[in-house]
Amino acid sequence: MSYDFNTIEARWQKYWAENGTFKADNNSDKPKYYILDMFPYPSGAGLHVGHPLGYIASDIYARYKRHKGFNVLHPQGYDSFGLPAEQYAIQTGQHPAITTKENIARYREQLDKIGFSFDWSREVKTSDPNFYKWTQWIFIELFNSWYDNDADKARGIDDLETIFASEGNTKVNAVCDEDITPFIAGDWNNFSSKEKQEVLLKYRLTYLAETEVNWCPQLGTVLANDEIVNGVSERGGYPVIRKKMTQWSMRISAYAERLLQGLETIDWTDSLKESQRNWIGKSVGASVTFTVKEHDNEIIEVFTTRPDTIFGATFMTLAPEHELVAKITTPEQKAAIEAYIEATAKRSERERMADVKTISGVFTGAYAEHPFTKEPVPIWIGDYVLAGYGTGAVMAVPCGDQRDYDFAKYFAAKPGMPAITNIFEGVDISEEAFADKEKTIIANSDFLNGLNYKKATKTAIYELEKLGQGQGKTNYRLRDAVFSRQRYWGEPFPVYYVDGMPQMIDVAHLPLALPEVEKYLPTETGEPPLGRADVWAWDAEKNKVVSNDLINHTSVFPLELNTMPGWAGSSWYPFRYMDAGNDTEFASAEAMQYWQNVDLYIGGNEHATGHLLYSRFWTKFLKDRAYITVDEPFKKLINQGMILGTSAIVYRISGSNTYVSKGLKDQHETEELRVDVSLINNSDELNVDALRKWQPQFNDADFKLEDEKYIVGREVEKMSKRWFNVVNPDGICEQYGADSLRLYEMFLGPLEQAKPWNTAGITGVHSFLKKLWKLYHDRETFGVTDTEPTKENLKTLHKTIKKVEEDIENFSFNTSVSTFMIAVNELTAQKCTSRTVLESLIVLISPYAPHIAEELWQKLGHDESISTAAFPVFEEKHLVESTKQYPISFNGKMRFTMELSLDLSKDEIEAAVMAHEKTQEQLAGRAPKKVIVVPGKIVNVVG
Repeated sequence: MSYDFNTIEARWQKYWAENGTFKADNNSDKPKYYILDMFPYPSGAGLHVGHPLGYIASDIYARYKRHKGFNVLHPQGYDSFGLPAEQYAIQTGQHPAITTKENIARYREQLDKIGFSFDWSREVKTSDPNFYKWTQWIFIELFNSWYDNDADKARGIDDLETIFASEGNTKVNAVCDEDITPFIAGDWNNFSSKEKQEVLLKYRLTYLAETEVNWCPQLGTVLANDEIVNGVSERGGYPVIRKKMTQWSMRISAYAERLLQGLETIDWTDSLKESQRNWIGKSVGASVTFTVKEHDNEIIEVFTTRPDTIFGATFMTLAPEHELVAKITTPEQKAAIEAYIEATAKRSERERMADVKTISGVFTGAYAEHPFTKEPVPIWIGDYVLAGYGTGAVMAVPCGDQRDYDFAKYFAAKPGMPAITNIFEGVDISEEAFADKEKTIIANSDFLNGLNYKKATKTAIYELEKLGQGQGKTNYRLRDAVFSRQRYWGEPFPVYYVDGMPQMIDVAHLPLALPEVEKYLPTETGEPPLGRADVWAWDAEKNKVVSNDLINHTSVFPLELNTMPGWAGSSWYPFRYMDAGNDTEFASAEAMQYWQNVDLYIGGNEHATGHLLYSRFWTKFLKDRAYITVDEPFKKLINQGMILGTSAIVYRISGSNTYVSKGLKDQHETEELRVDVSLINNSDELNVDALRKWQPQFNDADFKLEDEKYIVGREVEKMSKRWFNVVNPDGICEQYGADSLRLYEMFLGPLEQAKPWNTAGITGVHSFLKKLWKLYHDRETFGVTDTEPTKENLKTLHKTIKKVEEDIENFSFNTSVSTFMIAVNELTAQKCTSRTVLESLIVLISPYAPHIAEELWQKLGHDESISTAAFPVFEEKHLVESTKQYPISFNGKMRFTMELSLDLSKDEIEAAVMAHEKTQEQLAGRAPKKVIVVPGKIVNVVG
């Protein structure tokens, strides 16, 4: 009976769908286990074989946990808002909702073909109004909250208003804007409604502010730092500039310390935790203020981790975007400053942070006054200082910082530049020197002379506080997150404006759905795409969206034109899966109390400082407001590695349309172009005729062959549509079956590592599945019997149970596949037909190859899905050896072996050996001088 995998897989996929086999119950006596894959974005290209790697791993673990008696939640959905769908809409005029729906259908078809045990009844899509209604609700909750430093948690804005009305704001210890004006209760109570709103906006956890953003003119939108690669947009490769815009932001900075401390409570990799620690960037030091000479009341605040080096501060550097630059620049320096600022605007923050070699800056012509020496300190601007990091200004100490030293040395040699003295030349004030806290290391530092690092730091802060020009402070690199995007295809903000102040739409009237627009580009006047909507105004009396023509600013008001960023929906989606059909709340308290949070999360490490940080932030906020009971969204996180593709390269002679085969390329100056790998055979030979049809640029090309063949170059790199090296899983499933694909992806190597794809290698695991099928069949009939298993059968089974269970618990799925192959080979050699052994074996294999497992399980006489079967229990006794194959030696030379019971005594072993006919042959009638017996090891007869 042949292994008809296509028929088998289609049958069981249909069975699972019709019977809701993997539907999780929110009320169960079983222990819960929640397994989640990172939200996929449904692109038009569909899945390639690299995408399912993490899904297969999570599915194996989900199926294993079901066998272990857990109630498993393993849902799936789509992160379906985003820029790619919008860009496609701009190019084609097709509504993003249409292409997104088509892409989701394509993804679902592919996912189902691979046999995942998802609970599709809980499917969510971020672009579904029934989902983003609750994203809008969370935004409103953030707007209606503030962060109380004393309570170390978010509280309702109503509480803050009560405090203001009774005692003002002078005793409020909150995370808020820096430009807070103190007021008493009487002031607050006399404020107008608008004035109160303006004050509250400085405290809210989501707020409007003018911020420096990454603006991409071609895309017409703001980009997050992780959406920029090498100074251009990740999507499209367009230039990005820095620009000030009024944006919605979120005070993630309020949670900086809690985000740091929370890392100690979760099972994530050290590298991932370190990425977040570095991004949060906690620093302990001092805030120091310098007054600007000849500019009354203008001060520059800096944060330094080294207040003990205050006397070494011989110049200052401001970020080019710093608000004081325009005010303090002298007329002589104005042109140079403006040119530098314009050039800096074209560089992303990431570029500026990464560029440690380039020395650039411009002197403003202004000077600050040193707090202690009262000496003039020249003020420069430099793009290595960022406006959004710290205060946007640094006190430069050439003796203590390499970049400051290089900067000072470089500009000191320029004619007309102010002197930047390195007063600590030759003095060791390195971190290594500070390791010896008793060492006297401070020199040339007035009252700090002779003090060690620890005492000097405390003294410097004390003296600064006495002057009113500094104080001890803890700083974080983490900045508030810009939450506005100038896009169409995203969640609309539930916000309308009255007298310029934001008002929230009541949750009873959500969702606020996206309007129809004629085009998906910004307007001609620079407004976001929603500015093109004709029906995009809020009637505050009728509580509905109406025509813009009805705006009267008394009952009908303009709505927000920006949309939310891609990370909005993905920051809370794990909780929606717990109760996806709930129309009255984002998830019921009962469901969340049962599922708590995600036990195992699998996805790429590229989200370390984006999605993973934002979702932790939102989770902590929702807990603060008592909507959930957990502090972290994901208990354990595994980053799967990447499956790499093998690209095909053709070589074009520079300046021509002639392509030379790989063996001829060194004879010419050539350029490399990648071509579709489907045009290449297993011998790296290019189908030239097919290439000409593939892209017009090759129609009239001349190809120089070697041995009448065009041989391409090959390079292993990221599998990507961009490199034309993707392999479609559909073809693999059709040719070899989904079970073969699943096994092969696991067999390629450890889950966390990158590994190259080689389609030819899949034949090995496919042959294994055919051998597995054959083990259960006697030619054309089912060959499993009720015979008792042999000792060897049980030994093979139980060593397999032990190894597979260990592998799955350690996520070492690749070694399990090898174990299955060994087990099937051994049982085949043993001619095993025992139901006892073969039933247990197929349960072991079922998480990896569920379709063939279901088929054989049914053939074994079971009516229910194999997913309901208990995982086999390992019994040590079957691996305990009861006999030993003894080497029998004569005068130290082994002559034959004997299998003897391990229970025999020395005398019994000696008697058995002496009675053996081969012993008698060796002795030839002679009596041995002695017989050496080491039980369990050897027997040596000395003649």
